[in-house]
Amino acid sequence: MESEFEMSMCGELTFFLGLQVKQLNTGLFLSQTKYAENLIKKFGLESKKVVNNSMSTTTKLGEDKDGKSVDPTLYRSMIGSLLYLTASRPDISYSVGVCARFQANPKESHLEAVRRILRYILGTISCGIFYTLILMWRLQATQMLTGEVTLRIERPPQEGVSLLETT
Repeated sequence: MESEFEMSMCGELTFFLGLQVKQLNTGLFLSQTKYAENLIKKFGLESKKVVNNSMSTTTKLGEDKDGKSVDPTLYRSMIGSLLYLTASRPDISYSVGVCARFQANPKESHLEAVRRILRYILGTISCGIFYTLILMWRLQATQMLTGEVTLRIERPPQEGVSLLETT
């Protein structure tokens, strides 16, 4: 590639498309802490009380025909921002998806649910995804009596993806 394109090494990747990247010996940590902080400030929730989960288990969001309507532009902006945040925060995917269903005609109950997600993010702002390095692949070859060879590649079960919080 270097023969066809001008390339330069700028150092270790630390920020890419809004994702903060931390390269460690054991893996790769992706987060959107800076984006989440800006999101909390944008919607004026920095001094609000944090919650332990993004949606209460007793919350049942519905169409809410009798509820008071809210500004659809604000609601869509909040949902769009949260959808982008799900790139590094799979823990909010379900809650954001539930709230996204009501973008056509949002009510106060829907807006409160979105604000709860943002209050949850405020309390878990440094969370992200940790991809562990897969150092060992196990290759197993089996030869059948017919002469056919079957290859199977396995990775260790402890490797994978996990949601972590950094300090």
